[in-house]
Amino acid sequence: MDFTTLTIDFLKQLSNIFGSYGLGIIALTVIIRLAMWPLNVSQQRSMKTMQTLQPKMKAIQDRYKNNPQVMQQKMMEFYKEHQFNPMAGCLPLLIQMPIFILLYSSLMSPQFISMAGQSNFLFINRLDATLKGNAGISNDGKFSVTNKDTFSLNKNIKVFIGDEELKNVKLSNPRTALKVQGDIIPGEPVDLKISLDDFDLKFSQLGKISSAEATVTDNNTREIEHIKFERKGDILAASVPTAAAKSSFNYDVLLLVVIFGLSMFLTQKIMMATNKTSAPDPTQEAMQKTLGTMMPVMLTATFLFIPIPAGVLLYLITSNIIQVAQTLIINKQLDAEAQKKKESKNNIVSDDVLKNTKKVEAKEVKNVDSENETK
Repeated sequence: MDFTTLTIDFLKQLSNIFGSYGLGIIALTVIIRLAMWPLNVSQQRSMKTMQTLQPKMKAIQDRYKNNPQVMQQKMMEFYKEHQFNPMAGCLPLLIQMPIFILLYSSLMSPQFISMAGQSNFLFINRLDATLKGNAGISNDGKFSVTNKDTFSLNKNIKVFIGDEELKNVKLSNPRTALKVQGDIIPGEPVDLKISLDDFDLKFSQLGKISSAEATVTDNNTREIEHIKFERKGDILAASVPTAAAKSSFNYDVLLLVVIFGLSMFLTQKIMMATNKTSAPDPTQEAMQKTLGTMMPVMLTATFLFIPIPAGVLLYLITSNIIQVAQTLIINKQLDAEAQKKKESKNNIVSDDVLKNTKKVEAKEVKNVDSENETK
């Protein structure tokens, strides 16, 4: 199953509904976050439980600090006694990583670039653009190249027998089917070839193929050209004019990286504030503050060097904003649950006290002075 194609098709449906691929990415983020709501509740509940149990856990660690094996055993017994799984809070993060990788591969794929790579949104010029790249104009009949560029084919390709098109022709592996013959020299034509063995066709059909038309993407410049390949022996070949690529710096993507860093910093601060214990451990608190500051800085710095598409950054920023709202809402719900349990417990204790209290019957008190006067 091609998950990249499924993701792109779903994103296309969302863009048709909301009017643009930018809004489609935001809608996709909202859908993913809503689907993960139960896991986020479980994560926040786990963090709350961790805060409550922290003093007892620290006591166990201090008591058995000289015997790690016994300490590990006692900690496991403690977790089992309180029905607490310390790894429960990591599950949402583990699930989000494959989603991030899938979206990254989808927005960098030739399928998306040929379909919507040049789509803009707000101040974003191209959703497939990275921070640094080489500028190229699509569909102008030539590629802007460097000597290290690679090329890939779109999934759809038209294959002809004479003037008649073969229907439903597929390549066994579109990502590796296209190859460059010789070296790439900017300013000179680049020779491209597709082996007939890469087509998913019967042997009798392969011998009749005369030409093909395909959408070719320069993986470096993200430039797209529609190329016609002619039969030459056992390959389909094409020679495409080239020009030297000019380096470009996308300031709109830089602004997205900065916004991502700020949104992540805000997310970390709010999560630490909402999950702060009444009597925090100074060492742990200092560590959390350092982590909350360093992680956004480190990730932001990483995105300055790793080519992250603008569409993926848009997804991450939207995800951070939604996470802030989810954290506040879920913590409010958990606090209300805790308060309700506390009141219920107090009511039970009050009822038990009343049940165990002995009823004192009033006794008749005789007036001694009145009796003496009567006598």
